[in-house]
Amino acid sequence: MIHHLHGRLVEKHPTYVVVECGGVGYYVAISLTTFDQLGDNELVKIHTHMVVREDAQLLFGFASEEERTLFLLLLGVNGVGANTARLILSAMDPATASLAIASGDVDAMKRVKGIGAKTAQRIIVDLQDKVMDTGGAGSVPAGTSQVSHNTIKNDALGALTSLGFDKTKCNKVLDHLINSMGNSATLEGLIKAALREL
Repeated sequence: MIHHLHGRLVEKHPTYVVVECGGVGYYVAISLTTFDQLGDNELVKIHTHMVVREDAQLLFGFASEEERTLFLLLLGVNGVGANTARLILSAMDPATASLAIASGDVDAMKRVKGIGAKTAQRIIVDLQDKVMDTGGAGSVPAGTSQVSHNTIKNDALGALTSLGFDKTKCNKVLDHLINSMGNSATLEGLIKAALREL
């Protein structure tokens, strides 16, 4: 099992990074929370968890131990897979997700794509005590970068479609959000807002 990677950040996208360690490039799926926290440092340390399936071996990466811990707790809930856990951690940082679970906020969990009322309730019932024991860690504020709206929209569209959302629906939501956000739109903010509306 790969516990963590410590190496050079070769590529950084909202849904994955490529980290080079000892001449080998590792493709690591990440959440938006981790994307926010990584910054642009060339040398990074990413905590990892490997998911081995019949048809694939997937490496998931996290900027903090707290995020990985919550990811593993979510995987232990019946009906929650790795991609659903990643979507939860993209929509909410570990502290917010832990608070939603601890306080029994079913509506907050239901706002995540693919999570219905039953799954939301199951997550809360299964993890409420565990989350209260471990507590949630605050996230590091992201540095925001201003780029053109077209670039932001294209990057956000690519990230959302790779997470399984419909491209046409994403286009409409992103257009609406960019109009309402104006010059304050950032890639991270746009994707998080779109996740709440899709």
